[in-house]
Amino acid sequence: MNESSKKTILITGANGLLGQKLVLQILEEDQFIVIPTGLGDCRITDLRAKDRWKSLDITNRDEVLDLFESFKPDFVINTAAMTNVDICEAEKNTCVKLNIYGVNNLIHACETLKSHLVHLSTDFIFDGEAGPYSEEDAPNPVNYYGWTKMKAEENIKNAKIKWSIIRTVLVYGIANDMSRSNIILWVKNSLEKGETLQLVNDQFRTPTLAEDLAEGCLLVIKKQAEGVFNISGKDLLTPYDMAIATADYFNLDKSKIKKTNSKAFTQKAKRPMKTGFIIDKAINNLGYSPKSFMDGIGILSKQLKLANS
Repeated sequence: MNESSKKTILITGANGLLGQKLVLQILEEDQFIVIPTGLGDCRITDLRAKDRWKSLDITNRDEVLDLFESFKPDFVINTAAMTNVDICEAEKNTCVKLNIYGVNNLIHACETLKSHLVHLSTDFIFDGEAGPYSEEDAPNPVNYYGWTKMKAEENIKNAKIKWSIIRTVLVYGIANDMSRSNIILWVKNSLEKGETLQLVNDQFRTPTLAEDLAEGCLLVIKKQAEGVFNISGKDLLTPYDMAIATADYFNLDKSKIKKTNSKAFTQKAKRPMKTGFIIDKAINNLGYSPKSFMDGIGILSKQLKLANS
């Protein structure tokens, strides 16, 4: 396909886990031009991504508009957010600046350039009293992070733009130069050291493989699907369940994994107890097909071997 007929996708937060997976998937597609953006230097190892990288702070309205006017993106995938729930509770001004005002800047630029905004949201907009949730269920966040994500959704829905909101749950995976671990790597590493682990068995999630989430985002763009879509894993699990599955896969000592409940931990921000998503809409309307949690562990295992080879 010649360059002039290709659609341009601009990605914010492209140094993050989902951002990196998206950039790498889009680079393998012939029908798109990808513009990866984020704070600081590009952490993606692919030289094609490094060549196209643009520094962008979404909280700077002029910077956002200037970049949009330079590239005139057909689609914008916003993965940039402050997502550490406890830090959001402690640093509310920073949280609202990125999660609400930053999104408002993207909305403004999308209105100006007629770009379609694909925005990533979260299960934490719900209170966890009646999960798993469908796209139609009413939000009722129990922490500040969830409140900012709900407000961003409201602002997008009220904007005069084409929009898609992709809600997801507990994303896991391996990306380049990432400081944050995930539950699979943490359990594996801890059990290999012979440590005893305590994991809650009263919180439920549908953990999402980062590659599946990236694929879901691309399906939305390819079908130019508008509205809200739940894109997550299909297995409803507790952290304890996830730890046991990890131990099973890597043939590690399950007896070191102990059940506990949420009351045993003191955390600054309240967590919803049972979220997880009903993903029938994405399966039926988009052709979305997520991996099982066990298959996800297998994919991570292969990536670990490649990274260490």
